[in-house]
Amino acid sequence: MFSWPLRQQAQTRFGEIAYDVRGQGSPVVLVHGTPSRSEIWRRIAPVLSERRTVFAFDLLGFGESERHVEQDVSIRRHAEVLAELLGQWELAAPAVVAHDIGGAVVLRAHINGGVPMSRLALIDAVALRPWITPTTREMQRNLGRYEPLPNAKLAAEIESHLVGATHRPLDPETFDVLFGQWEGAEGQALYLRNVAQLDERDTADFEPHLSTMSTPTRLIWGEHDAWLDPSISTKLAELLPRADVVQIPDAGHFCMEDDPAAVTEALREFLNA
Repeated sequence: MFSWPLRQQAQTRFGEIAYDVRGQGSPVVLVHGTPSRSEIWRRIAPVLSERRTVFAFDLLGFGESERHVEQDVSIRRHAEVLAELLGQWELAAPAVVAHDIGGAVVLRAHINGGVPMSRLALIDAVALRPWITPTTREMQRNLGRYEPLPNAKLAAEIESHLVGATHRPLDPETFDVLFGQWEGAEGQALYLRNVAQLDERDTADFEPHLSTMSTPTRLIWGEHDAWLDPSISTKLAELLPRADVVQIPDAGHFCMEDDPAAVTEALREFLNA
């Protein structure tokens, strides 16, 4: 069984955020993406916490954080929440590790919001357009066809999409821990809300400024990422002045599930440099 307690809550202007803090040392903040939750870090955070203070949290609208259909869960809003959390935690310029849309959230907070960060590790990260997958784009065009909820066809489409998140099949328990939050009428409604609010305009305005970002950055990418092609990491590295790339063989978009040891080592080497 998994044990990943988020033992603390932060009240933000936009809702309550569940989080946890582990370890001692220089701070590092872990930012998950969609459609996962902070459990994605469960094999990585304990190792990082041996030398650092690790902050992990569920994004607004995910996991144990406040969730309701009317929420704004856009990348723009997540960036605002992140900035507020870092202020509450009194972190002046932490290292930040981000996955999937977490990458866009962090880049937006850093570039557009001026939030200081000492180092960035971006894992299979949303940054360059186009990044909305064909499956998600098709869902956006046809949101109304799933009413009423719960909808068996939607459940099957969600499961089929999520199976492609890893290169190796997830065991049923892991799949349920990460994605069980989208089951039933409420879960499906929240999933569709997330899909509806994915907007590439939220990354368009920081893209032109990537080439001016001086923050040391490591790009970690699964070589078999079926959602965000590995070639994106090469393009990003060409834009970012202080970036390098680590490819994870035999890993997909959720490379932390396919090979947590390799991802952890890539992070430790970078964060401790």
